Amino acid sequence: MATLAHQAAALLDFNRKLDIGLLDNVVLSMYAGNGETQRVAQEVLTTLKEHPDAWTRVDTILEYSTNQQTKYYALQILEQVIKTRWKVLPRNQCEGIKKYIVALIIKTSSDPDTLERNKIYLNKLNMILVQVLKREWPKNWESFIPDIVGASKTNESLCQNNMIILKLLSEELFDFSSGQLTQTKAKHLKDTMCSEFAQIFQLCQFVLENSQNPPLVNATLETLLRFLNWIPLGYIFETKLINTLIFKFLPVPLFRNVTLKCLTEIAGVTVSNYDDMFMTLFSQTMGQLEIMLPLQTDIRSAYAVGQDQEQNFIQNLAMFLCTFLKEHGNLAENAVPLLRNALHYLVLISEVDEVEIFKICLEYWNALASELYREVPYSGAQPIFFGNSRRSLYQEVLNKVRYIMISRMAKPEEVLVVENDNGEVVREFMKDTDSINLYKNMRETLVYLTHLDYADTERIMTEKLQNQVNGSEWSWKNLNTLCWAIGSISGAMHEEDEKRFLVTVIKDLLAHLIGI
Repeated sequence: MATLAHQAAALLDFNRKLDIGLLDNVVLSMYAGNGETQRVAQEVLTTLKEHPDAWTRVDTILEYSTNQQTKYYALQILEQVIKTRWKVLPRNQCEGIKKYIVALIIKTSSDPDTLERNKIYLNKLNMILVQVLKREWPKNWESFIPDIVGASKTNESLCQNNMIILKLLSEELFDFSSGQLTQTKAKHLKDTMCSEFAQIFQLCQFVLENSQNPPLVNATLETLLRFLNWIPLGYIFETKLINTLIFKFLPVPLFRNVTLKCLTEIAGVTVSNYDDMFMTLFSQTMGQLEIMLPLQTDIRSAYAVGQDQEQNFIQNLAMFLCTFLKEHGNLAENAVPLLRNALHYLVLISEVDEVEIFKICLEYWNALASELYREVPYSGAQPIFFGNSRRSLYQEVLNKVRYIMISRMAKPEEVLVVENDNGEVVREFMKDTDSINLYKNMRETLVYLTHLDYADTERIMTEKLQNQVNGSEWSWKNLNTLCWAIGSISGAMHEEDEKRFLVTVIKDLLAHLIGI
């Protein structure tokens, strides 16, 4: 230990040439050592990292070290000086660091094999460049956008990495800027990005129309996805972008997930002056989906045996359909066959045995049921679809949704009656926040669905109760789920109907349980 500490002290002497082998050994001790050895190594590395001149050794470390962890450590030193001391560095040193980072990125990303081999290292370099851009662009780096676009046209591998840099920059400015940049600075950077976006869009368009390089095309689609929530709408609706996404990339398994995410992002835009384009997007996307995933597909079974990419597609499809129908359902109602097919997909996806996908669908079913109910809150004993064309439109699908809600009802908050330390009998609540939130959302949805047609709710529950009694669906899990569903709609029926229904339920349950 004393030997390591004594040797490592040489790393902190900036009058001596840096011993790369020694630094590699200290880093290795930090990651692979234990006890006192690891503590000493960490102490030395922390002290070196905090030295005001440590950044001047980064280029030597990156050039001569063969240890990836040592290189990563050097990048941490560089990142720290950019984040904490950039404003006090002399201008010539700032320019030197910028040129060094750019040269290093170009060197590492110009060859596809080198890029693939050094992905983690390169990604860290990209993030450091973005930190520099937040401080330098546009005032001290006016040519950045033309530079990166121009460089992208010289080499496909370089272009692929440049797309990642543009994606990271977009995320930093439009997704994560809150709390990291002043409002004025953030606005200035966003305005600059928007004003210079034409060059970036032309590059994306060129790649998507001409490149035969799958990793580059995928990186471009991923980058485009980050742009779609802030770029001027003309780039989306007044170009060939939507058409290219739907017909060129959606049918290709390698690109369909990111493409569907792009279409979902577009579907989430809420403006009224592009209604025709939204309907074209919906119609054409549905046309492609029906070829890729025929309407008669058993989606639940397909999901259960699918690979990750296929399962992600089902989740992304749920997001697309729910987003479009929530934001533009009124438009979809003008194309009834398309709407019915979309709802059919959503019903099938709602049956998939994956709770995160179910939550996506549930959010839409809740919004739809509450909206239909609020139009005419209550109409006595009759189902309130009759005479309302909008409710009639959704009646068949909501009957299926009721069945799914009752079949999948989540567990409510559990209450145990226990004796406390003082000998008092008290109620104790068992908390499972995720399960309780799901139950609350499902309960609210089923209550709305019951208000819309309580006779159908009663029919489904009675039928499922009979299936418990006759044994065709018997299991304690199914019985519990049914009881949770019945309990969830307390107060949603007319009082007399509820009393009559509960008497039937209790009689059948008691008769069945006594017979077990």
